[in-house]
Amino acid sequence: MRLNLQLFAVPFRRTSKTKKRMRRTHLKKEVGVITACPKCGANLRPHRACAKCGYYKNEDVLHVKQDEE
Repeated sequence: MRLNLQLFAVPFRRTSKTKKRMRRTHLKKEVGVITACPKCGANLRPHRACAKCGYYKNEDVLHVKQDEE
């Protein structure tokens, strides 16, 4: 009688906490980049139009209503 068994790779030793953590060091979260709008100084992500003044790449691309105070 012939058995059809598939043998899978099994680790010889348990992976230590240090080895596991060393392998996962590049998986950490990073803080996103924030720049300042050159016109109004509001914080925004790079390569996006400013939501407060509508300014992007030296021109007014969004027509934003200005709140009069």
